[in-house]
Formats: sequence, structure tokens, C-alpha cells
Amino acid sequence: MTDISPELLPTTWRSDFKHELNQILEFWMNHAPDDAQGGFHGELGDDGTPKAGAIRGSVLNARILWTFSAAYNLNGDERYLAMAQRAFTSLRSAFIDPVHGGVYWSVTAHGRPDDLKKQIYALSFAIYGLAEFYKAEQDQEALDIAVALYNSIERHSYDPQQSGYFEAFSRDWGHLEDLRLSDKDANEKKTMNTHLHVLEAYTNLYRIWPDAQLAIQLRRLIIDFETHIINRQSGHLYLFFDENWQVKSDTLSYGHDIEASWLLVEAAEALHDPEIISRIKQTSIAIAVAAAKGLNDDGSMNYEYEPATDHLIGERHWWVQAEAVVGYYNAFQISGEKHFLDKALAVWNYTIKKIIDHDRGEWHWGRQADDVLMGGYGKGGFWKCPYHNGRACIEMIQRLSQYQ
Repeated sequence: MTDISPELLPTTWRSDFKHELNQILEFWMNHAPDDAQGGFHGELGDDGTPKAGAIRGSVLNARILWTFSAAYNLNGDERYLAMAQRAFTSLRSAFIDPVHGGVYWSVTAHGRPDDLKKQIYALSFAIYGLAEFYKAEQDQEALDIAVALYNSIERHSYDPQQSGYFEAFSRDWGHLEDLRLSDKDANEKKTMNTHLHVLEAYTNLYRIWPDAQLAIQLRRLIIDFETHIINRQSGHLYLFFDENWQVKSDTLSYGHDIEASWLLVEAAEALHDPEIISRIKQTSIAIAVAAAKGLNDDGSMNYEYEPATDHLIGERHWWVQAEAVVGYYNAFQISGEKHFLDKALAVWNYTIKKIIDHDRGEWHWGRQADDVLMGGYGKGGFWKCPYHNGRACIEMIQRLSQYQ
């Protein structure tokens, strides 16, 4: 990383992130646990009120596991470890498929299987959370489950002919007609989003389990991004592909661009290969520059753009702002170019003013292009969780620790 002059950084920046991390975690500790049924409520309203009987997603549970494990690893607060332990118990007892392996997509409010499909995205987040929990607790069972999930992905999802990972399967790892994560996605065999989170999961697993084959697969993932997923002309990421890596969409996702820009660097650094690290750092800067096309004058980052119809989806989603803070600070650390720091500061200032809910806690889902709040999406659910914003705070606290 480039040497940074501490005087360029706001003097209270690290303490600001520590304060906001505390606020996020307090919200989830106060509202998410279901004391009657165990585990966590499947949905939380805009004010944090649980929705009775809501279906529970495995991704939400795994993200809570990661966030509170990482928070405990950051500062040793025993309350955070207790939340992580609760999430681990819930994942192990309700979401792990004891017959076919992998994790269910969702369970009922009573912890019974609901949607039994095997979405590789969900398995990846389970690995990500379990690896972080192992760092906190040194629980061998957590590591064993993480390794078993990794083996399931490699056995059933990895494509040995073309490389990469297929998107989803039935409960018993058979054919599935609808492979989509959500209704907004294209129904394609391979996606950027799943590959990004397999990359993230394998990076975290490799830190605690430096297996030789895992290192090979992590390296292959990085190469898949370089070869297939990153558009070398524009710097943006392609989103959807068929089994032969033929591109099936021209939509740009600014948030995924900037998120990938720093997750790729973390993956390269985990391998401790100077050549890959150097190459990926340059790629990271190119992606960050491309993603900047999604920034607005007020510092916020837009959601998506569809070139074919020249249609900008100008919503400012909470997770996009969180990833932009880390992504642009990462670009500043690599390059030393102050305009990247300015972007990170601008998006953080926007987030403080427009995205953080200072009255009821946590972050709003986002704002429309006309600044109107996107209400009704809730503070917790299948996609809304403490992971993006909590992780942004943790990353920034760690990255600023040598200066403040």
C-alpha cells in the first residue's frame, strides 16, 4: 500500500466508524433475536418491529454470523460473541441439510425446511460466516462444516471444462429450472454475483485453512474474473453468463463494481503471490475508475445502468454506499491519489446525512433519485442485514488503525 499522510484524513474518522458500528450492532441485538422460537426473526420492519411468522433466509443468518464474529474479533466484546454463537447454533440446527449436504435457501419461523434449493450464493455466505466464527471461537465443528460446504461446492458446482461455478441446484444437487437469486436476475448458468461471493468465502476460509487445493481454486477464481467477468475495455463487471461464459447482459452494477474492486485485492493478498497482487491492484484501480461513473454530485452512488436503453436506475441503496466507502478508500491506499479519498469521504458524508436512520437505528434501504426515502423495505430480511454496513465500518476501523 502507498504511504498515506495522516493529515489528509479526518481526525475523527476512525471514531466515527466505531460509533456507527456500535449503533448497527445494538440495533440487531435489540431487534433480531427471536426468544420464543430461537434464532432470528426473518423480517424486521422499518422501525425494527419483527414480522410474525416470516420465512427465514439462510443468507441473513450467515451474514449475522459473519458480522458478529468479525465484530468480536475486532474488539472482544462478549455480547457480540454471544450473538455469533446464537447464529452458529441456528445455522447448524436449521439450515444445514443433514441428508444431501449444503444449506437450505430458507426455513420457516419454526425452523423447519421451506425452500430446499441449493443456491451456491447461500453456501458461500455460510462458509464466510463459519470461517469468521472459527477465528473467534476456534470451534472445530464450525471449521468442519465450512470445509464440508466447500467440498459440496467443488463437487457439484465447479465446472472443470470451462472453470467457474454453476449457480443453483435442487435439494439433491439435480437440475433446477429457475436458477435465479431473485426476480430481478437473469436465469443464467453463471453469474458475477455468485462468483464474487464464492471468492469472498474462499478467501476467508483460506485464512484459517490453508489447503493446497483451496489455494488453486481461489487462484482460478481470480483468473475467471480477469478472463471472463471484468470487461477489460470499460473496467465494469459483466453480470450474467451461459455455461460457456458467453455474456448475457450489458447491465452495469456500480455497487458490485466497487465491491469487487477491493474483494479481489483481499483474495490476491491471501495467496501471498506478489505477481498476482501487483496485477490485481492495477485491475482494482481500473474497476474503481469505471464505478465512479455511478457517482452523483452529492457523493452518493447510483444502483445500476442499462446501456441498451440508456436507462439509469438512480436509486441510492444502502449497501452500494457502504461498499463505495471501502472501495474508494482501498483505491486511495493503493494509488495514493487523493481524488479516491475525496470520493470515499463524499459517499460517507452522504450516508451520514441521508442513509443512516438516526432516529430508529440501522440504515434505510435507500433513496430514490429524487431524494425520497425508499420506505417499506424494512430493516431486516432476505437481503437487508448488518453485513454490508457493518463490514464497511469494520474495514475502515482496521484500515485507519495505523493513523488514528
